[in-house]
Amino acid sequence: MSSRETVLARIRAALADVPSEETPADVPVPRAYRRSHTEPGQDTVALFAERVADYRATVTRTHPAELPEAIATALTHRQARRLALPDGFPSDLLPAGDWEWHPEPLGTEALDALDGTVTLAAVGIAVTGTIVLDTGPGQGRRALTLVPDYHLCVIHAGQIADDVPDALARLDPTRPLTFISGPSATSDIELNRVEGVHGPRTLDVIIVETT
Repeated sequence: MSSRETVLARIRAALADVPSEETPADVPVPRAYRRSHTEPGQDTVALFAERVADYRATVTRTHPAELPEAIATALTHRQARRLALPDGFPSDLLPAGDWEWHPEPLGTEALDALDGTVTLAAVGIAVTGTIVLDTGPGQGRRALTLVPDYHLCVIHAGQIADDVPDALARLDPTRPLTFISGPSATSDIELNRVEGVHGPRTLDVIIVETT
């Protein structure tokens, strides 16, 4: 018996006494656990910015009217001129200037040849400094944020949840979800950090605040 067959056999054995007509919705799951590790009244946007920066991402906080300029500043700083553009990214956010916007769909080789990509986000998590993309408008498919070496992500302050439970409650579990906590990086047993292994080596995050 293979390992896979062994695992499946144990699962079937554990479920042997479950009535065939029972569904997951018939079994309530206790949700009495602590849903947030933020302090009462804590500035979650500031906490999110701090935690994202801890992951070696660059964080910029701006306002809606200044967003195109903030995007232009980040792209200029990174010398990113040729960029992938996901379907649904608001055209009025694109700064005027000498940039090449390459709309999806793009092949893997075309993506790899670009300087980076610009996307929106679905949700942010303040406690963990995590950004979640769900392939919605302006976010694109997963490859869009994994293949290019540079990712500029725009997230609105209202999209930032306190902690993981509240963030998950805002997401559709049937959609493909990508969780991003800083630039791609890994460390070996000697803690030698290598960046850019499974995704972009550089992540810029722009937080848009309305107040």
